[in-house]
Amino acid sequence: MRKSFKTTEFYVAIIILILFTVIGSQNGAFFSSANMFDLIRSSIVPGIFVICTMMVIISGGIDVSFPAIATFSMFTATKILMLLHFEGPVVVPFILAGLIGLCLGLINGLLIAFFKLPTLIVTLGTSSIFSGFLLTFVGSRQISNLPKPLEEFGKMQFIKFTDSDGIVIGLPMSVLITVAVVILVAIMMKYTMIGRGIYALGGDPVSAERIGFSLPFLQCFVYGFVGLLSGIAGMIQTTMMRSSNPVDLLGTELLIIAAVVLGGVRITGGHGTVLGALLGLLLIVTIQNSLILIGIPSYWQRFVIGALILVGTAIAAFQMKRSTAKQTSILI
Repeated sequence: MRKSFKTTEFYVAIIILILFTVIGSQNGAFFSSANMFDLIRSSIVPGIFVICTMMVIISGGIDVSFPAIATFSMFTATKILMLLHFEGPVVVPFILAGLIGLCLGLINGLLIAFFKLPTLIVTLGTSSIFSGFLLTFVGSRQISNLPKPLEEFGKMQFIKFTDSDGIVIGLPMSVLITVAVVILVAIMMKYTMIGRGIYALGGDPVSAERIGFSLPFLQCFVYGFVGLLSGIAGMIQTTMMRSSNPVDLLGTELLIIAAVVLGGVRITGGHGTVLGALLGLLLIVTIQNSLILIGIPSYWQRFVIGALILVGTAIAAFQMKRSTAKQTSILI
C-alpha cells in the first residue's frame, strides 16, 4: 500500500478524481450516464493507440507513425473489400487491416533494428510515406458506402438502454475489442518473456543483450505488433464512423504520447504500466470532452494538457532521481 502511494498512477488517479469532482459540482450533466458512455466511446480507438505507444516508449523508442498506419490499413482494406464485393464474416476486414498494419509496422521495425536509425526519425519519415502513398495511389475521397458486414457491425450495440430523459444510450461492440487488446497486452507485458525483454530493451539495451535477449527480434516484434493493433484500431474507427476517410486519425499522435507520459511511462524507456497509460488517456479525454461543461473555452484545453504534461514529466523525473539517489546510497 505504501509503495502504491509513491507511483505516478496514484497521483494521476487523484488528479482525475479532483477533476471529476470539480466538473461534476459545476455541471450535474457530467455524471449523467450519457456523458459517461460518451467518455468511454471517445476512448475506444485512442485506447488501442495508447497501448501501442506505451509498448514503444517502454522499449526505448518513439513512434509517431501509428495514426498513418491505422488510416492506411483501414482505407486500403475497405477499398479491397469493396472491389471484391465482400459479403463474408466481419472478422475478415479486421484481419485484413491488421495484416496490412503488421507489414507497415515491420518496415519500421526492420529500419530501426538493422540500420540502427533513430526511432523518431524513422517513424516520422514512414508516416509521411504511408500517408503520401495512400492519397496518391489508393484514394483521396471518403468512402461512405461501406461493405454490408461493416455497416451492420457498426450498428451493433454491446449495451443499449433508454435513460430517464428518453435518450437512447449505448456502447458499440467494438469496445470489446479494445478491452481484449488491453487485457492481452497487460498479460504479455507482465507475465511473458517478451514483455520482460521489452522492459529490458528500454531500460538498458546492452544489459538486455548480455542476458540473452535478441534486440533486433524485440524491436521488430514491438513495431510489427503495434502495426497490427493500429490496423485493427483503424478498422474500428471505420465501423464507428460508418465511413472510411483517408485523412482520418492523422494528427492524433501527440495527444496519445502525452497521455502515455502523463500515465507514468518514462520517455527514456524501461518503465510504465498499462494501468498508468489508461489513466493518462482518461485524463486527456476528460479534459477534451468535459471542460466545455463548466464554461472553459475549448482553446484552453491545449494549455491545460500542456501544463499537465510538464507536471507529469517533472514528477516522473523527480521519482527517477530519488530512486537513483537511494540506490547509490545503498551501494555506498
